[in-house]
Amino acid sequence: MKYIYKILRKAKWTIKKPFISTKRKYRKESFSQSGEDLIVKYIFDYIGIKSPSYIDIGAHHPFFISNTALFYNNGSRGINIEPDPNLFKEFLKYRKEDININIGIGKCKDFLDFYVISSSTLNTFSKEEAEKYSNEGNFAIKDIVKIEVNSLTNILRKYTNGIFPEFLSIDAEGVDEQIVKEIDFIKNFPIVICIETISFSTSGNGLKNDNLIQYIVSKGYLLYADTNINSIFVKNEYWIKESLEKIN
Repeated sequence: MKYIYKILRKAKWTIKKPFISTKRKYRKESFSQSGEDLIVKYIFDYIGIKSPSYIDIGAHHPFFISNTALFYNNGSRGINIEPDPNLFKEFLKYRKEDININIGIGKCKDFLDFYVISSSTLNTFSKEEAEKYSNEGNFAIKDIVKIEVNSLTNILRKYTNGIFPEFLSIDAEGVDEQIVKEIDFIKNFPIVICIETISFSTSGNGLKNDNLIQYIVSKGYLLYADTNINSIFVKNEYWIKESLEKIN
């Protein structure tokens, strides 16, 4: 009986194996909070950029709700900026081939108060946001530490010879708009932007930052997708050029 059972089990696996192999072939892996990385990957595939460079501002974790982990696993390399010293250690361990910087982004080189929140995804340089989390969301401000900040321009000048990576991901809890408005979209810009555009809300009814969305659109971007939490933009000239070539 044992011999027959082994044969049947082997036969079952032999039948099942091709099905599993086929299923894996079409499976898509995502690390982002709402599948943003797959949307961004589709855009880059569509415009013919297979291994986009990236800069992840407010990177938080090498893999957990990361918008750049998928690209790293696929061979892309870039810059991760994470101001929290404890979270930053994980990048040194798991994203060794990236440029990892324990710093915040500001208008100039400085040291600013960084609010460490009981839920680390909400850590912020914004006192207003930190107090909002504490008062409205019952999240405690665990600590306030001085963290170095530098301008995005200085960071790019130092690490990429001033060239903007092709993909910009921003999740900076309250200072996203400030960072975007420091970018010179005429001289140097990312092709794709993924940015948080909804305000904090414990009920899930956060308000969209329409001013930020319209500002990015005014700089020559198409609002390609919105996952409610994040908005994804692609530079018009790249999208239109590729679309016209595919039509012709």
